[in-house]
Amino acid sequence: MKNWYGSERFTLKRPTLARSLVLRRTWPFLLDLAVAAMGLAAFYGVLLIAHYWFSRQEPAVEISLSPQSLPLYAFYSVVRIGLAYLFSLVFAIGYGYVAAYNKRFEALMIAALDILQSIPVLSFLPGVMLAMVALLPTRQLGIELGAIVLIFTGQVWNMAFSFYSSLKSIPRELREASAIYQFSPWQRFWQLELPYGAIGLVWNSMVSVAGGWYFLMVCEMFVLGSRDFRLPGLGSYLQTAANAGNVSAMTYGILTIIAIIVATDQLVWRPVIAWSDKFKFEQVESLDRVDSPILHLFQHSSALQSLRRNTIVPLSERVYQNIAQHREQQRIHISVEKHATPTVWVKIAILLAVVVMVLFSAGHALMLLQEIDNHEILLILKGALATFLRVNASLLIATAWTVPVGVAIGFNPKLARIAQPLAQIAASVPATALFPVLLIALVQMGGGLGVGSIALMLLGTQWYILFNVIAGAMAIPSDLREVAELFHFTTLQKWKTVILPGIFPFLVTGLVTASGGAWNASIIAEYFRLKDHTMQTLGLGAQISAASDHGQFHVLLLATIVMALMVVTINRLVWRPLYRLAEARYKLEG
Repeated sequence: MKNWYGSERFTLKRPTLARSLVLRRTWPFLLDLAVAAMGLAAFYGVLLIAHYWFSRQEPAVEISLSPQSLPLYAFYSVVRIGLAYLFSLVFAIGYGYVAAYNKRFEALMIAALDILQSIPVLSFLPGVMLAMVALLPTRQLGIELGAIVLIFTGQVWNMAFSFYSSLKSIPRELREASAIYQFSPWQRFWQLELPYGAIGLVWNSMVSVAGGWYFLMVCEMFVLGSRDFRLPGLGSYLQTAANAGNVSAMTYGILTIIAIIVATDQLVWRPVIAWSDKFKFEQVESLDRVDSPILHLFQHSSALQSLRRNTIVPLSERVYQNIAQHREQQRIHISVEKHATPTVWVKIAILLAVVVMVLFSAGHALMLLQEIDNHEILLILKGALATFLRVNASLLIATAWTVPVGVAIGFNPKLARIAQPLAQIAASVPATALFPVLLIALVQMGGGLGVGSIALMLLGTQWYILFNVIAGAMAIPSDLREVAELFHFTTLQKWKTVILPGIFPFLVTGLVTASGGAWNASIIAEYFRLKDHTMQTLGLGAQISAASDHGQFHVLLLATIVMALMVVTINRLVWRPLYRLAEARYKLEG
């Protein structure tokens, strides 16, 4: 029996060992093959989009409602949103960095950010689209760049606020450590500032892309005076289906968007969330880690590891070495820095050029405002009050449910794996595509567009708060939560001493961007086309949309100015003090 048992063990183990060896040798090759396939697909996509963009200009494309057109339309829309997001990411990091560290221009830059986030997409539309078409009058690229810039204006502001807020809340001991080790500004950015802001930036990136999908219908299909612009894409497909009352086409379009959101979550956001989890500021490593098969693929690809080992690492080391040598040379030849007269003259020239451009634009704007009569001014003021009440109602409703739900998702990775894709889908499906059904239901219940506009604002802005609260909850160190459990804190004590102080900076960022997003969403919520009928209610957003449709640029300008002034006033009286409170009292420090 002994020999039989030993022989049996050997015959069972040998195939298992051989199979393991084969798998160990073939698995890296399969990973490299998958990475290569992704690279080839991306290359083909670049060729396809380049061929379309450099073709002859065609502003009003005939939109087909056939389901067979959806793959190509989806590809065009994904490219527009992806490029707009990349531009938004670069702008947000650069703008937030300069605003956080330049004391001379910080207040001015944050005020400008407040104004820009309050300006609706349609207010950017005339200037952006006409400028892009004039820049490239014979190529489709001009119109495409205009649409991308419009999507950019709906994505970028909350990301800039998030990165600025993260830089202002970096713990003092981390800054002191970077100073002790004599980090250059480049090293400090890559090894401290960008990693510290990564979690907030990732979650705000998700809500920014969701905002891009929300405004996609406006950016791909619109009327500008006497000109009709229609770009092939999912937004124009859904808008055409809604105007035609084609329920089956709307269903196909929404299902396509949901499929794209799910694929984006698994291929992009899930790996990025898992990667950013290592930047959590804590002394004790969390036992609950976010995992991603795609991130595992990239981390274990032998080709990518070889590229990193032989190219990226030596290149980065050379860059850091050159920076260190340059700083040493600056210390030796510090006397040369005193002769900065040419730099001063360049700054003065740039400042004068900016002042001249601002005065020139202001003069033309004042000439436009002379066409406004008293009746239009009174109507705009009444609309501003109505929109103000709707915006605050939507913020209160959104905060009431997003804070507890966001904390639950942020504290529970298992729940996050389920809830986060669902939240992305809900945030990314254009609410305007669902609005006809919602509006019909509200009318049958005795409501109308006045109530429906609040629901549509809520659908477009609650995600800013939810995703920021999730990021704040995930950023709370695990050791603080473990201490609360160790001392048997009650639920109320946990919220007062750990959760609310921990998420407070993120919550303020979410409320600021949600407020601006609600004002921005009013252009869709208060003015809606259903088949051949246009429905609108009293509000500033409705007046902006109607002015854009009818080419009344003087009304569009005044309504935009009033909206910007109201948002900036609210930020100065409410949000700015809360920002200072978050920076002074709720910064995580040792």
